[in-house]
Amino acid sequence: MRRRVVIGNWKMHGSRESISELLATIDSSCLDPAIEIAVCPTSLHIAEVVEQLSKSSKNSRIAVGAQNVCDAESGAFTGEVSAQMLAEFGVRYVLVGHSERRELYGESDQLVAAKTAATISSGLTPVVCVGETLAQRQEGKTEFVVLRQLNAVVQQIGIEGIEKCIVAYEPVWAIGTGETASPAQAQEVHAALRNRLQQLDAALAETTPILYGGSVKASNAADLFAQPDIDGGLVGGASLKAEEFNAICASA
Repeated sequence: MRRRVVIGNWKMHGSRESISELLATIDSSCLDPAIEIAVCPTSLHIAEVVEQLSKSSKNSRIAVGAQNVCDAESGAFTGEVSAQMLAEFGVRYVLVGHSERRELYGESDQLVAAKTAATISSGLTPVVCVGETLAQRQEGKTEFVVLRQLNAVVQQIGIEGIEKCIVAYEPVWAIGTGETASPAQAQEVHAALRNRLQQLDAALAETTPILYGGSVKASNAADLFAQPDIDGGLVGGASLKAEEFNAICASA
């Protein structure tokens, strides 16, 4: 049975006070312990979030993820943070290839693949994000785009590396827009990704979680997570609201 995973991406939001309040009101204590839950704060807040969660009786099993990572281990890369540094501070997951990194900062498929390899080399779990723009969907290129993005990672790290990854499908046109792929639309792309994994290795396809990200909220999470190839969510804005995030996690 594939793992069920819910990850909250806080993006560039939060202050020390607001994050403390948010963590105090998130409650994972009543959830199935088999469900993996994580939150991804800004790099400035990682240490504080790790510390607060470690002291929480109801949320101590919530893991911490990073929103970005450098593909190099160390060196003259001003402003960057390595996977080894993240591991030292208690990070477990790293988002790589998020559409905002690809679109706003020009990250190529090859750079995303290199960041994935660096993440794995430090013992962390990369959450490999793939997704198409609205124009690409309208042109009928959705499957071509997401498989191209996935294949670049496979080429870099091999099948044995994919076993250490989580994949997340996040249609660019549904991120932060309030628009959500219908359960059927999301399932269609997840099935294509699963089929690609099946071509690589049957066992791999059955064990790799594929998450949906794109305006996931409490009102649509259950319908999305009920799809046969959707194993959880990469949650954006709704993860900044404890009541919403609690409900989304419960839907998993």
